[in-house]
Amino acid sequence: MGRWADFRNGVYEYYAGPYRSALAREKRTEDDYFTLVVLGEALGVPDPAAYYSAEFLPTLYPEFHAWHRRMGMPQSPLDSVSCC
Repeated sequence: MGRWADFRNGVYEYYAGPYRSALAREKRTEDDYFTLVVLGEALGVPDPAAYYSAEFLPTLYPEFHAWHRRMGMPQSPLDSVSCC
């Protein structure tokens, strides 16, 4: 590693280190909202952009089980996805 890479890593740790857990929590919250928006049409919420957001469905399936558990749903809310 070069000196600039070490310097960059040091600056990143200096600024992001104390806020690492808050940043991770905020990223998870944004991901949860994004999942809710993409699955809105499947959950019964009319979504005029459902045609475009359907492209993201395959990327959400690996995290779907953890998402519906975090949202307080013990079973899958979708009939087409039975992850539990």
